[in-house]
Amino acid sequence: MVFRLFNKLRAEKQAEGDERLDLELEHLRLAAGVGFVGDLTQEEIWWRDHFLWLEDVGYQLRSRYAPGWVPSWQGTDKDWFSCEDSFWLPTAQVISAIRAFDGAHVILKRIQPSLHPHEIEISRFVASEPLRSQGENHCVEVLDVLDVPNEPDEAILVLPLLRAFNDPPFETLGEIVDFVIQVCEGLQFMHRHSIAHRDCMNLNIMMDPSRMFPEPYHPCNPNKRFDMKGPVKFLSRTESSPRYLFIDFGISRRYDSLERVPLEPPILGGYKNVPEFQLSLEPQNPFPTDVWYLGYALQKELLNVYRGLEFLEPLVSHMVQSDPATRPTMDEVVSRFTPTYNALSPWTLRSRAVQKREWILVGLLRSLVHWVRTLRYIWRRLPAIPSRVM
Repeated sequence: MVFRLFNKLRAEKQAEGDERLDLELEHLRLAAGVGFVGDLTQEEIWWRDHFLWLEDVGYQLRSRYAPGWVPSWQGTDKDWFSCEDSFWLPTAQVISAIRAFDGAHVILKRIQPSLHPHEIEISRFVASEPLRSQGENHCVEVLDVLDVPNEPDEAILVLPLLRAFNDPPFETLGEIVDFVIQVCEGLQFMHRHSIAHRDCMNLNIMMDPSRMFPEPYHPCNPNKRFDMKGPVKFLSRTESSPRYLFIDFGISRRYDSLERVPLEPPILGGYKNVPEFQLSLEPQNPFPTDVWYLGYALQKELLNVYRGLEFLEPLVSHMVQSDPATRPTMDEVVSRFTPTYNALSPWTLRSRAVQKREWILVGLLRSLVHWVRTLRYIWRRLPAIPSRVM
């Protein structure tokens, strides 16, 4: 009797849940302005309309964007959200593709040169020699620029497929140090070549996954294989030494000379709380603002997330000073951080990166697995800071 009642209540609860899910999906469909759940959004239609042209110039979009596409789940008992062709990227400004001549997975980014007149020029500049070959260059490399036929204010940047810099999470303090080294020297590199990024927030710092992920993953579901038939396998950062890259030069500026302090009107990027933009609309030097952006990203994504990073706090605190005049330059940031991480012992660098919200029992289990793995790394002579050769 009790079990029958329990099963009845559970069935009613599941039915209520299914009904609620159906209602939420219907709201999502109406908000997106599509004919059915999983259908192309209005923004995606532009890519469908250019599918054949992109195929002609050597870039294959997913089947979802083919003219006359019929969803693979229609007429079947499949759940739409389990099918590969139901997925799309969060912003229709970018889309994934496969480059025909070598099978490389790439990202196509649609831009309007009239709105972002410097993006193509800066992207080409940092991808040209001799800058392209310099190790300090952590700018994403533009692989191609496509002019869209009959649309003079439309262009497409072809970029490598990248991944969020913190996905998967860092495993050791040495991996975190490696990330900080690379992004600091990357922004220093841009500043030395008179480029102000102006929006170097966390979402514009990404990771080149080519070494870490031997097999391709799905761009819309990075934890799955490209065929969506299982989880993607990957190496640790200590094993693969990934590179971290700055992306999105849409509001960046490059100057011919820094003999005079450049001044730019305030423009809000990803972080809306830039101190110098809160009280004044007067033009500002964008280089100290870059320093604040990067410092705030390190504070938000590292210091607020992981334990054991006290050695990084004084530098980050200096970078996010409210007064731009009191912030260090990127040359000073790099020169200060170098002796800081050099003073850390190998065992500190190999220590596990513990998240502040981690449960104690989960932490104990992870620590055991971590030190077994660490002993293997030591035996293989892998450096504690992945990009630094022993």
